[in-house]
Amino acid sequence: MEKKLTEAPLVHEGSALENVSLGAYTELGERGYYENVELGDYSYTGPNCFLQNAVVGKFANIAAAVRIGPTMHPMDRPTLHHFTYRRVMFGMADRDDEEFFARRKSAVARIGHDTWIGHGAIIMPGVTVGDGAVVGSGAVVTKDVPHFAVVVGVPAKRIKDRFPAEIAAAMARIAWWDWPYEVIKARLADFCGGFEDFARAYDPGDEA
Repeated sequence: MEKKLTEAPLVHEGSALENVSLGAYTELGERGYYENVELGDYSYTGPNCFLQNAVVGKFANIAAAVRIGPTMHPMDRPTLHHFTYRRVMFGMADRDDEEFFARRKSAVARIGHDTWIGHGAIIMPGVTVGDGAVVGSGAVVTKDVPHFAVVVGVPAKRIKDRFPAEIAAAMARIAWWDWPYEVIKARLADFCGGFEDFARAYDPGDEA
């Protein structure tokens, strides 16, 4: 039976969710873990993804085994071990280090609209991946990625842009990811054509 998405999110078996907000037509792959995550309309993840403290835009394409917002250990302390902040677990205190956890939670990774995060990529805490950007498989992203840029490697570096500058500016003005479902459906043929024609047809111009 062919899979069909609806406004109700589709969460596959084996995934654990804690404080997660899912938009319409979203899908979470098998065996994932999601903590403090917002996932915009039409975005999806493949299997074995691990997202923490992340805000993901609309139409994001996240491949399998992607890690977004990996939580950090305290490198400014004498030890990296989590007994210093998970104190209750080890019977060392009545309360955990709540301030430390609050700092980790505040380092939000942000993934823009219409992005493609390749298989096994890692997006570090606090990093922003711009709208329309592509992150290559296995890349480790430690710095912000500009809109419509393509980055690869460890650490990730910009190797090219998806569009010429004038087309990228037009796409940003069009912001088609905010169009209603029925408008996108009606213009499906235009989405399947060339990006120059699309920009020419729908660019509202600089004064819009």
